[in-house]
Amino acid sequence: MNKIFPPALETERIILRPLTMDDKPEIFKWTNDPRVSKFMPYTTYKSPDDANFWLENIYTTDGQLDYGFVLKETGQLIGSGGLNYQSEDDSWALGYNLRYDMWGKGFATEISKKIIEYARTHYSGTLITGTFAIENTASKHVLEKLGMKFYKDFEYSKI
Repeated sequence: MNKIFPPALETERIILRPLTMDDKPEIFKWTNDPRVSKFMPYTTYKSPDDANFWLENIYTTDGQLDYGFVLKETGQLIGSGGLNYQSEDDSWALGYNLRYDMWGKGFATEISKKIIEYARTHYSGTLITGTFAIENTASKHVLEKLGMKFYKDFEYSKI
């Protein structure tokens, strides 16, 4: 299967680049943390190999802007996320994960702005949607800073 990798992007503090299998140990630092996974649709990872299926199946269509977030200052992978195209309503769904020690530093907003800017200049379907767990008020604030407005409540289950 041919992979379609998004181009690397940069913000002031972060390099956004495609993820690889070599990233599994760093990915495990946030996917194994119940403080992070409690707000995510995936269950808490028990091993770095739990990322295999995900990493094998991303970058299969042009409608996936999935990135690893690398802190320029240290070169460490601190999170992942991006936009995924939703053909049923011609929209892009925003999502992100950050290591717990990176929360509250403005990274989610900085990164999301860059990804949205890229998508709006390179793709059709410029409706951007974002979801958050009701208990995760920090993500709610990120979406508000991005100019998003509340649309509706819905439920999701763990993968």
